[in-house]
Amino acid sequence: MNDTLQGWLSDQISSLKDQNLYKPLAVMESPSGARITVNGKENVINLASNNYLGLANHPRLKQAVVEAVEKWGAGAGAVRPIIGTMRIHMDLEERLAQFKHVEATLVFQSGFTANAGVIPTITDAEDVILTDELNHASIIDGVRLSKAQRKIYKHCDMTSLEEGLKASEGARKRLIITDGVFSMDGDVAPLDKIVDLAKRYNAAVMVDDAHGSGVMGEGRGTAYHFGVHQEIDIQLGTLSKAVGVMGGYIAGSRALIDWLTQRARPFLFSTAQPPSAVAAIIAAIELMDNDLSFTERLWANTRYWKEGLAKIGFDTGVSQTPITPVMIGDEGKALEMQRALMNEGVLALAIVYPTVGLGKARIRTMPSAMHTRSDLDDALAAFRNAGKSCELL
Repeated sequence: MNDTLQGWLSDQISSLKDQNLYKPLAVMESPSGARITVNGKENVINLASNNYLGLANHPRLKQAVVEAVEKWGAGAGAVRPIIGTMRIHMDLEERLAQFKHVEATLVFQSGFTANAGVIPTITDAEDVILTDELNHASIIDGVRLSKAQRKIYKHCDMTSLEEGLKASEGARKRLIITDGVFSMDGDVAPLDKIVDLAKRYNAAVMVDDAHGSGVMGEGRGTAYHFGVHQEIDIQLGTLSKAVGVMGGYIAGSRALIDWLTQRARPFLFSTAQPPSAVAAIIAAIELMDNDLSFTERLWANTRYWKEGLAKIGFDTGVSQTPITPVMIGDEGKALEMQRALMNEGVLALAIVYPTVGLGKARIRTMPSAMHTRSDLDDALAAFRNAGKSCELL
């Protein structure tokens, strides 16, 4: 092994540890549920998962996986444009289009690769991308892959966005990109106002709804919540959070999807999803579409959780969604709080730089439909005890 490279890596890791920015992986030894076994510790209340609706271990999804393996095998065997497209892949995309009330959808291996696929494929050097300063890392990387000029507007600031639109007049195409729900603060983009500006300045709109899918708008997403789903040009959703499996997708016009199947590089050069995952996703969409109780329980638990934290004295920032940060500030204190919570039997992870800005560390908590009131009460007691031991209350 190269000594120069290994020495550099060792120095970087030591630097992360010195700054309280090093985060070892938590290893789960049970299915993803309300209470899990993690790092050898049993019966830990899980407040770290994106499994919003509790579908990752749902019996209907597991049965769909077993049946799909028997019918279709373990893998697709090729990339989609060669011979990796099975009938079940087409069934999923048609079902997603119905669910999202759009003409067509295209499934990618993850939400990250969906952003990497769509953004540089529909923009070029004659175009301008206007992107929220707190957009997800996958949007940032997708924009970097594009040759388009980029303008970053202040977070959810419509005056800043309008200034960017005025300054970019003369571009061939303009694309506004925003998260629907912002994953670190849990706030929501004002899509109705963004759409109004887009109309006024003849710009297209793209919404990354990874954390809105299955959560907002009766599960159909943030655009549906605002009633502007027919006016959003491109919607991105994930299949790995509320849906409980893996993958991402782009939803929009038939022309958009046709173009992406011809030119989106992650789609062209990645093996298709295994049919077992596709079958599980279809089962999840059916559950979400026909039973609103999953989403209703999620929101009931979210309200209970936020009210409980506020009564204890914690600051949950500007969150409007199940993503509930407990604001700490100092990175070292956040990691200390994470350890104290684990000692109390709660898994809730510290979020530190570079995921959030320096001095803006927090414990991110994720109540879900699978939690009982007893789970949440036990977790609130743990937060009270940990907060006191860490001198945060």
